[in-house]
Formats: sequence, C-alpha cells, structure tokens
Amino acid sequence: MGPGGFSLIPLEGGPPEFGVSAFESRPLFPSQIWLESSGQQAAWTDVWVTNHIAQAVIGAALVIGFWLLVSRRPKIVPGKRQFVGEYLYEMIRNGVARSIIGPQYRRYLPYLLALFSFILVNNLFGQFFLFMFPTFSKIGFAWGLAAASWILYNGVGVKRYGLIKYFSKMTMPHGVPKPLLILVAPLEFISNFLVRPLTLGLRLFANLFAGHLVIMVFVVGGSWLLWSTKASSPDYSPIWNLAGGLSLLMSLAVFAIELLVGCLQAYIFTVLTAQYVSSSLAEEH
Repeated sequence: MGPGGFSLIPLEGGPPEFGVSAFESRPLFPSQIWLESSGQQAAWTDVWVTNHIAQAVIGAALVIGFWLLVSRRPKIVPGKRQFVGEYLYEMIRNGVARSIIGPQYRRYLPYLLALFSFILVNNLFGQFFLFMFPTFSKIGFAWGLAAASWILYNGVGVKRYGLIKYFSKMTMPHGVPKPLLILVAPLEFISNFLVRPLTLGLRLFANLFAGHLVIMVFVVGGSWLLWSTKASSPDYSPIWNLAGGLSLLMSLAVFAIELLVGCLQAYIFTVLTAQYVSSSLAEEH
C-alpha cells in the first residue's frame, strides 16, 4: 500500500489508479441494511467512524500520553525524556506565548502547547509507515482547529471588553478618520471575523494536501515505470526503468521536505493563533 492507502500494483494493462480518491475516508465499521422498497440488500456505512477520525483520536492519545510521560517525576538535572519535554514546552512558552501575548500568556499556554503538539503529531503521520497520511490534508480537520482558535480569540476579546466594545474595537481601528470608517469597518469585519479562520485552516490544509499529492505522483509514477514496463515488450526502453528509479529516489527528498513543512505548519498555526489572541486583548487595534 502506498501513501493514502491506495494500491501501487498496476492494473491489468494500465497504470495504477491514483488521485484525490486516495484522500477519501474509509468507514471502519461498514454494515448492511435491507431496502424494503426494492427488496434488495445494500451497503450502509457508519461514515463518521472512519480511518481518518481514528487517526485523529490516536494523535490526541499520543499527545496526552507524551506529556504525561515527560512530566512524570521531574528532576533538577533532566534526563533525555524530560529534556525533550522541557525543550518543546519552553519553545512554545517563551517563543510563542510570552513573546506574542505578553504578561497574560499563562492562561493561554496550555491551549497553544496542545495545539502545536496535536498538529505536529498528525502532520508526522504522513511519514509514519502505519498511516502514510497527514490528517490535516483533510480540510475538515484543519477548519475544526481554525474554528476552535476563532472561538478562543473572539471569546477572549468579548470577555475582556464586552460584546459591543469588542466588536467596535475590531472593526473601527484607532485613529482612522470617521468618513473612512464607512469603507474600513466592513473590510475589518471581513478580515478579522471571516478571513482569519478561513486562511488559518486553508493554509494548513493546502500545504499538507499539496505535499502529500506530490509524494503520490513520484511514488506511483515511479512504480508504474518500474513495474508496468517489460523487457519483452516491443516498445520497451531501459530509460523507463531509469526514470522510475529516479522518481522513487526523488520521493525520498519530497518526504524530507514534507517533514519540514509539517513541522513549520504546526508552528505557524500556533503563532498565528497567539497573534490573534494578542490582537483581541490589545487596548488599541
């Protein structure tokens, strides 16, 4: 099985089928129902219990287990396990929460740390052989996290300033002449309340989807050139096999790039969430 869980074995006389269908979720517990109107049996699936839902749940369990493990019995001189946990914790605490949000960072640190950890683990699933699929290449998961961050930073602003004052602060920037507010206020509303969550989710999804799709092209294309060309074929050329081998080698480089992109996107998503929280708390917008 290749990336996304599709077969690399070529079909009879043709290339393997691949494409966006490799990103489709598969139900884990399919069942059968009886159609009374036609008297026939048809497949009915519990579509919400899919392999990708299970993958996200496994990712959450791994994050919880990791932080419980590294925080167990802390020592003054940390061991390797504690060192890894402290490094990640300090990176998010000092490099993201404290530097962006400011003195009030502590109450938002648990969410930011959990957010970074969850995205990172699910992005790394794209390189892990049991999954070979980054969870956030399914846009629903990316928008789910974007919605959670949207609720957080707007909830923080409403709690601090009240609904009316917060809405006014986010749509009417300080120092803008009143005649220009007719144009600026709608743009600020669209930017702060609509564009932010959309771009937050799309950025994560698009990078993971594109990276995984490129890997599919190199792996499946290389496999097709290697396996579907036979020396006995009249139009056989060894160049096909050479190109197939090079394509598979290139897929390793793309895997490394996707690993880097997955780590960066986890960090960027967390940084942007912290910035949105900071803008909601700021006295002047």
